[in-house]
Amino acid sequence: MLSEGMSGNSAQTILLAEDDDAMRVYLERALVNAGYAVDAVDRGTSAVPLLENNSYDLLLSDIVMPEMDGIELAQRCNEISPETKVMFITGFAAVTLKASREQPQAKVLSKPFHLRDLVLEVERVLEEKVSAQI
Repeated sequence: MLSEGMSGNSAQTILLAEDDDAMRVYLERALVNAGYAVDAVDRGTSAVPLLENNSYDLLLSDIVMPEMDGIELAQRCNEISPETKVMFITGFAAVTLKASREQPQAKVLSKPFHLRDLVLEVERVLEEKVSAQI
């Protein structure tokens, strides 16, 4: 049986955590236009209750955010919803290294990036999830 995402009956769901308002709107619009269902929040502490109450295919998170950084959020995501894939976005090279060490299974996309590259990476990460379920 095909998963919902592959059959086209239901959009795959993404939880986007990005503290920069303009970037969050920009990313959300691109992902919605690519056919994903997106819930967007401005901090990790706002993402946790959503992870607890909803099912997401992907957590797409900035790493540097107030209150709870993306790495801590990813660790909470792994505890709450281990089937949710994690992908980081960041503009800081040193933070990329820390993320790769602490969340080795997560994809890290460095800013600046083209929206097409973001959508392709999201598709790639979610395809891996679908393949694992078959």
